[in-house]
Amino acid sequence: MNPSPLAVVQAQLDAYNAKDLDALMRTYAPDAQQFALHGALLAEGHAQIRPRYQERFAEPDLQARLLNRSVLGNFVTDLEIVTRNFPEGLGTVEMLCVYEVVDGRIARASFATGEKRLYPSSAA
Repeated sequence: MNPSPLAVVQAQLDAYNAKDLDALMRTYAPDAQQFALHGALLAEGHAQIRPRYQERFAEPDLQARLLNRSVLGNFVTDLEIVTRNFPEGLGTVEMLCVYEVVDGRIARASFATGEKRLYPSSAA
């Protein structure tokens, strides 16, 4: 029996915050697709998805905090605030993530990125 869509997406978020690339990849179908919401294909399959997360996981302060989650059948929508190490400095960005879970794995994910907010610089 496959885990629920809610359990799959939670496992994905937990792996993301633990920077556990192998655990995160287990939540995605081998032929999964990632999109900009209503837009372009960002990555397809493990071979393209893995390096996207591997690069992101190099950020020392990376952390996603779940603000809201909705589940409708096999769709899970998360609203998150993500702390990132941007080239311009440490900050946050809101993310809307829509996951479609098929046979116990994420088959499609779409992401909308909100406004980047940089923390005030500690250097004056």
